[in-house]
Amino acid sequence: MLYRFHSRATAPFVMLEIHARQMFSIIGKAPEQKGVITIEQMPAAIAALEAAMASEHENAHNDDKYAVEAHADDAERMHVGIRQRATPLLHMLKDSLADGKNVTWDV
Repeated sequence: MLYRFHSRATAPFVMLEIHARQMFSIIGKAPEQKGVITIEQMPAAIAALEAAMASEHENAHNDDKYAVEAHADDAERMHVGIRQRATPLLHMLKDSLADGKNVTWDV
């Protein structure tokens, strides 16, 4: 299943269900078939995504088992982390907050 994220402030984007559920968990939203992140909720959602990105970055540098460069397996070196997955949503939230527009999603 695909989740489509929309805002009148930015272009839409699509995310696989497994990754969208991870983003919903980070920002404290239920992974429903349709939903909204209101302007009032955006500062907390932005802060939560940035904290998750920072936490992943700190763990990658403090513990070799998380460091992408330390993996011998090519697939592990090409690992896509929270930072890459969250970036489209983070940009959408920031742009939408600046323009005063809600972010919605549907499947």
